[in-house]
Parts: sequence; structure tokens; C-alpha cells
Amino acid sequence: MNNNRRQRNRGFTLLELLVAMAIFAVVSALALGGLNAVGTQQELARQDMEELADLQRAVYLLTWDLGQVYPRPVRDELGQDKERSLLTDGRQDFIVRVTRGGWRNPANFQRGTLQRVQYRIEDRELIREYWPVLDHPLGMEPNGETLLEDVEDVLIEYLDQEGQWTDQWPPLRAIGQESVAQPRAARITLTLDGWGEIQRLVEMLP
Repeated sequence: MNNNRRQRNRGFTLLELLVAMAIFAVVSALALGGLNAVGTQQELARQDMEELADLQRAVYLLTWDLGQVYPRPVRDELGQDKERSLLTDGRQDFIVRVTRGGWRNPANFQRGTLQRVQYRIEDRELIREYWPVLDHPLGMEPNGETLLEDVEDVLIEYLDQEGQWTDQWPPLRAIGQESVAQPRAARITLTLDGWGEIQRLVEMLP
């Protein structure tokens, strides 16, 4: 009977403790690795959602600006010649420059509802800029914001009244003409790292 009592009171041996600690360490390492993997996936998903939101906003602004073209030319920075309401730049200083309507004014500032906007690429960033006034003088810097990063290319093509697509506006054959009909539509092609090519067709105001 005494032998049975001693067997019931016997504790863990050192070997058993070491085995238990080793098992606990392995399970803890596996659990920590799984937790880190979940955290990494959550961070990647968050970054993807932010990039998608930026992309959707950039496409929305491009669509809105081109879809609201207003046929009002502006004076150049020297106050002499006039720039067309819709203009692309063959020198690649900017992608497109446009006079658009529908500039909201919820604070009732002393300004009109037309806005001069341009898009350009700098260091693989798509930048949208606008001027506080249409006929801006020399030296007035536009307000700008970066819409997208890792931009490889932005191509905007225009459908003219004859049903032909061109990436130059006004078309080369219309250069020198004082009046050119607005394009019927615009086709935007964004080429981005990680997203590939994204296209959007925009109906333009007559």
C-alpha cells in the first residue's frame, strides 16, 4: 500500500519536462508564424484596397474632366494667343489640358464654374493640376495633386466627327483652323505596374 501511495505522489521527471517544453516551443513557433502570415496578408490586402481606391479616383477624375469639356478657349500666359479648350501637347510637357465645366462651389467663392485642368506625368506619377482662374498670368503656379504612382504610360485618344481616332488634339489636319468641332468621345488607356492596361471610354459633350 505504501508503494502505491509513493507512485501516485511521484512528479514529472526532468526528461518529461524537457519534452513538454520542446513541444510547447514548437507549437508556439507555429502559432507565431501563422499569426505573422495573417498580419502580412492583411497588410497586403490593405495596400491593394488603397491602390484600387486611388485608381478608381484617378479614372473618375479623368472621366469627369474630359466628359465636361467646355468650348471656352483661354489666353496664354503672355495674354496674347488663345489656347484651345482641349489641347494635347506633342512635346510631352503635359498629357492633356482642358477647360471643363461643372466646377462645384459649395462655399460660394467669388469665381465661376469653369476650370482649367491639365494632367502630366513626372517621375512615374500621374499628376492633376488646375489653375484658380482660366486666363492665368505668367508665373501663376497651378494647384496639383498626385493621383497615381508607378505609372508607365497614359494615352488619351479622341474620336473626331468623321469617326477617326487620333491621339493628337486638335488633329494635325485641323491645325491652323480657327474653329474645330469637339471630339465625340475619348478613350483613356492607363498602363500601370501591377495592373497592366486599363481602358475607359468617355462620351464627350458636343
